Amino acid sequence: MSSQALIRPAWTPATIALMVGGFFVFWPLGLAVLAYILWGDRLESFKRDVNLSTDRFMSGVKRSGMGKGFGFERTGNVAFDDWREKELSRLDEERRRLNEAAAEFEEYARELRRAKDQEEFDRFMSDRRRRETNHSGPVVDGQPA
Repeated sequence: MSSQALIRPAWTPATIALMVGGFFVFWPLGLAVLAYILWGDRLESFKRDVNLSTDRFMSGVKRSGMGKGFGFERTGNVAFDDWREKELSRLDEERRRLNEAAAEFEEYARELRRAKDQEEFDRFMSDRRRRETNHSGPVVDGQPA
C-alpha cells in the first residue's frame, strides 16, 4: 500500500458518498467524515505538533525521575547504559548553562533598554528646561515680551 491515504480529504465522489452514508447510519459518523473532508489536510501537521508536545512533556517527566518505569529502560548492555546516563547528564548540564546564559542576556538587554530610556528622558528634560529658560521672559497679554 502507498503512503497516501485511501480516502483523501477532498470533495470526491467517494468522500461525499461516505459522508451521506454516515449521516444515514449515525449522524456523528457523517459529521466526522464532513470534518475530515474540510480539515483532513491539517491532520498531519496537527499530529506532528501533538507528538512534539508530548515528547517534550515526556522528556521532562523522564528527567524528573517520574517516568523511570517506561522511560529509558535498561538495555542489558551495562557499558551502553552507563554511557547514555553520562551523556544525558552532560546534556542536562549544557541545557542548564544555556538557560543561565539566556537569563543573563535578558538581564543585560533589559539594563541596556533602561539605560537608553534614561538617556532619552534626560535629553528630553534638558531640552525642555532649555525651552523654558528661552521663553521665561515677562509675559504681556499672554505673549512673551
